[in-house]
Amino acid sequence: MRSVSIATDKRYSEAEGRRRRNMVYITEDMVRRRAEHNEGEIFSLEEVSLHQQNIERIEHLEKWCRELKILYLQNNLIPRIENVGRLKMLEYLNLALNNIEAIENLEGCESLKKLDLTVNFVGRLSSVASLKHNLHLRELFLVGNPCAAFQGYRQYVVASLPQLQSLDGQEVSRSERIRAEQGLEEVRRSVRWQEEAYARRRAQEKEEARRGGAAGAEQSRAPRGRSAGWEESEEERQDREFWEKPCAFSPESRLEAHRHLEAKQKTTTLEGEPTPKTPRTLITAEGRALNLNQPKLDFCLSEDEEANSIKLDLAVYRHMDTSLLEVDVQPTYVRVTVKGKIFQLVLPAEVRPDSCSVRRSGTTGHLLLTMPRAAGEIRAATRVLAPASARSSRDLGPGPARSSRDLGPDPTRSRTSRTGGAGRYVIGREWLEADPAHRSVVDLTNIVAREGGEGGPLEGRGPLRPTDPSKGARLSEDFVDDPDVPPLM
Repeated sequence: MRSVSIATDKRYSEAEGRRRRNMVYITEDMVRRRAEHNEGEIFSLEEVSLHQQNIERIEHLEKWCRELKILYLQNNLIPRIENVGRLKMLEYLNLALNNIEAIENLEGCESLKKLDLTVNFVGRLSSVASLKHNLHLRELFLVGNPCAAFQGYRQYVVASLPQLQSLDGQEVSRSERIRAEQGLEEVRRSVRWQEEAYARRRAQEKEEARRGGAAGAEQSRAPRGRSAGWEESEEERQDREFWEKPCAFSPESRLEAHRHLEAKQKTTTLEGEPTPKTPRTLITAEGRALNLNQPKLDFCLSEDEEANSIKLDLAVYRHMDTSLLEVDVQPTYVRVTVKGKIFQLVLPAEVRPDSCSVRRSGTTGHLLLTMPRAAGEIRAATRVLAPASARSSRDLGPGPARSSRDLGPDPTRSRTSRTGGAGRYVIGREWLEADPAHRSVVDLTNIVAREGGEGGPLEGRGPLRPTDPSKGARLSEDFVDDPDVPPLM
């Protein structure tokens, strides 16, 4: 029997050690995150909400937040009121839905006006007498505690705290206070007897919890609400048996339920954890930067020829804090980190990072980067090649003379044109087709009349022939026959 007891104590010690290692403590970072309304400053904090954090101990607040007036600690796992005695300005303390079993260590809270202990495990009703020193206490909530079920509970609290104006949301009238003071000794004896009975019951519950809750735990094996052919897994069976096992509502059972849910949540998280994404490549192995727009922001890249600089207008979210932006300008690319997401853009020319300037619009929130070009930077220009026929003519050496009418505009004349959204200017040459082999002149002598056609001055005639000036025509004395002049029709 003794060996069984030793083994039980060992298992309980191991479980208690694991519980202490998994405890959630109040840290400075936790308090600072809850102090956003006070610009992250905790020394002058007057109100802080630390509810639903699974906190198991109150600590550090009386050192870090001396000016606290309102403290929310509801829905945690706090078993004891402690380390709040130096909060002299504290007016409202909310400790509802915790594991508190006694009212204590509040004598130093001189300004306390409201105390909420709803749904805890306060069984020592006589501990309310410690609140006599809190002269400004006006409201007290003890509903949902074991002591609230004691016979004479309200009469005892009203008689013990003369400064109280409201108990469990019900106003304490003057007549009720007078009646409460009558027969107080008998009520105190009754409360003392009920406290002793509750203490014995609590000792038994603690012993059962120490033994693992095996005493009197009848487990139901038949699944509820399932069809006859349904088969449950081992994990589902263990989870069902845990929740169907009868147990008393106590701090230990509440802690056990919390540990069970915590372990189940961790298992679910590990099983459903997505495969980590491969990090995006920003610079290749050859050292070439890549374009990337993870935040999906609109942008405009332009070149200022007069100032010899490149400008980037990035449409950052209007209400985003500037502290969430990081700008990194390199000679060949620019990188902007927007709330952890990377925007990277390759620049069309090399710039001077040490001379760049960054401004943000107070109206639109846009980010404007001005990046001067590097000294001696040769501006890139896209060369427009001449047509193949023109190039072949030049390669063949000198040829027949070409008039300006055949060549069109001067081939050495340049044209400046604007391209795409980047706003770059491209300088190139324009060439016209000037190959003599492709030229053709209309031969009027090949025009013939339509066969079978009717009407028209050319109908029924043969091919047109040039008129011979020596036949059937009288020429003037000063007529000169020039063969280069085309014949008259």
